[in-house]
Amino acid sequence: MFLGCGEGYGVLVTFEGIEGAGKSTLVAGVAERLRSGGERVLVAKEPGGTEFGEAVRALFLDPAFAVDPVAEVMLINASRAQLVAEVIAPALKTGTVVLCDRFYDSTIAYQGFGRGLDGEELLQICLAATHRISPDLTLLIDIPVEVSEARVRARGGKDRLELENAAFHTRVRDGYLALAARFHQRYVTLDGVKESALLVREAAAIVEARRVERL
Repeated sequence: MFLGCGEGYGVLVTFEGIEGAGKSTLVAGVAERLRSGGERVLVAKEPGGTEFGEAVRALFLDPAFAVDPVAEVMLINASRAQLVAEVIAPALKTGTVVLCDRFYDSTIAYQGFGRGLDGEELLQICLAATHRISPDLTLLIDIPVEVSEARVRARGGKDRLELENAAFHTRVRDGYLALAARFHQRYVTLDGVKESALLVREAAAIVEARRVERL
């Protein structure tokens, strides 16, 4: 069962997608538009977003380590638990719109569909880490795997997940699309190949509409 964000009138919006989808750029653009309209907005990211989380992020993405898939889950959820407790939950209680670059759907997509771990078991671990706080809206920025690969090459440098092969990233993308179909009430899939400014306007309008629904 997926629960709403709970207390207050805050809205938790998560941005998901494979490597190079443009999540960070879209989050920044949506945040700017919402703030210009008078909304109180907080931007968060996974893994990271806290001092503890940034230390975990560096370890998690370091290509020097071969990390067991279960260890990946535990690392990412340790970072997630800290982010929710320290940043996300307090912001939601004050009525803030929280825009989070990745959340627990990433774990289901990457460690579930990508690594082959059981998705329902992963979901329960994730919900324990978030104290059952779940997104009100998830924007999936979908791009073909070949576009992802080209964008990663263009920006240079590869972390541990970016070094995975095309078959892995295809499974992750397929996983996201499966999640979007299963949880269609909170998911909106966006075409990540669209021009950035158009995508920002589209995404901001969707977030604003969901915010009004929550009032």
